[in-house]
Amino acid sequence: MRRKEALDPTAALAGPKFSEAFQQELDELFRWRRDVRRFRTDPLPDGLLERLVERAEMAPSVGLSQPWRFVRVKSPYRRKLVVENFEAANREALSAYTGEQAQNYAQLKLAGLREAPEQLAVFADTTTSSGAGLGRRTMPQMLQYSVVCAVHMLWLAARAQGVGVGWVSIFDPEALVKCLGVPESWDLVAYLCIGYPVEQHTDPELDRQRWERRNKVVVMIER
Repeated sequence: MRRKEALDPTAALAGPKFSEAFQQELDELFRWRRDVRRFRTDPLPDGLLERLVERAEMAPSVGLSQPWRFVRVKSPYRRKLVVENFEAANREALSAYTGEQAQNYAQLKLAGLREAPEQLAVFADTTTSSGAGLGRRTMPQMLQYSVVCAVHMLWLAARAQGVGVGWVSIFDPEALVKCLGVPESWDLVAYLCIGYPVEQHTDPELDRQRWERRNKVVVMIER
């Protein structure tokens, strides 16, 4: 039996102390974390994307499974296939609306696929043996949720560098897996457009375009 290491009771109390100024800046970062669709084509500085992915990998994951798989999409041919996939899915989505709502939908800019200098497809490896299944026997979707945490870590880290991120979800995910040539056991969680924003806003674009109003009321139910 492995001997349990004694814990220093003072070590648990020696966590970092964040100043009020830092907490205010963190609140500001949360407000500026916006979904970006309009990008400049300027490239990111060398090494920045890799550093953002390193921050993403600091995210929590179920059973320490670390199921995230990042695919940097650079090939013009593959990017063309991604755009075609999006446009087909977007046409299908438009057909589900009618009247004024259809007109509004058709005018929305829902992706920066043609402009964003960096694009990441982020997958959950559903067959990973890491973590030995801990925490996902009854909730296997925790793998995907872990990847979502990693995406959000990357998003905040990018915004702290003045870089915008846009999460595109209008795809045929199975076709995207094939066009990117990744294992079929990888489940698409996010396709991210990354680059410097053309414009800066603290409010959601869909709110500005009057597609939906952001609910400012936090609803918490007690049982």
